[in-house]
Amino acid sequence: MARRPRINFAGFHHIINRGVARTNIYLNRFDKEEFLKILCNACETYKVNLHDYCLMDNHYHLLVELTQENLSLFMRQLNSNYAIYFNKKYSRSGHLWQGRYKSYYVYDENYLFMLYRYIEQNPIKAKISKVIGEYEFTFLATLLNNNLDIIDCAKRSQLKNLIQEDGILEHFELTLSENDFVRIQQAQKREINIKEHELKLSKTKTLDEHFEDIENERNIPIINAIDDGYTQASIAKYLSMSTSSISKIIRKYKLINTDTNK
Repeated sequence: MARRPRINFAGFHHIINRGVARTNIYLNRFDKEEFLKILCNACETYKVNLHDYCLMDNHYHLLVELTQENLSLFMRQLNSNYAIYFNKKYSRSGHLWQGRYKSYYVYDENYLFMLYRYIEQNPIKAKISKVIGEYEFTFLATLLNNNLDIIDCAKRSQLKNLIQEDGILEHFELTLSENDFVRIQQAQKREINIKEHELKLSKTKTLDEHFEDIENERNIPIINAIDDGYTQASIAKYLSMSTSSISKIIRKYKLINTDTNK
């Protein structure tokens, strides 16, 4: 199977990398601290802003914002320099990383906010902490603990301002549902076409597929089609509805979701 091309555009990227054969890439807290130093050096070199991170023993998650089209150069410096440090310290040789890193372009705000929850809840999913912000090597833990210094490359993080807003921490604490995980997986698998230096999202389903079974319920398929990138006008035309009716359904859905998450 052909590899998906890297999306090198400026903007937000979710990056995941694991140790070879899922072995540990950090053996103690000092390794994690050294990784963060190397990460900040790479961010400074390539003008990258770090918005969130989680360092688990055998893998890491980063949420970064590129200001230039240099993801590959940035990641090469980060991964190679840490591998050199790790191999030298522990007198080992060979590959440290399990294949090439995974990177996913973050194409909308809903996806971005879901990623904050996903990244910060990794230690909970791994059952090494019970609440978000408890595990030291996440960015949220740094923000919530006055005894921990914010690393330089994360000082422009969006998360710093977000947690000041009412209800945000409670929102991040909500356990990700099966539907949330499905949406994240769909976002990761979504094909993004590059044409004339513009990103264009491919649709995951046709409108026929979205609305193939709407005898009892059409509101959820409408929301799913909107999330898939279809416009309100195109959905209204397909369903022989007015755009105002579609808008009302979307507003009602958002209102219900807001009330549920309080």
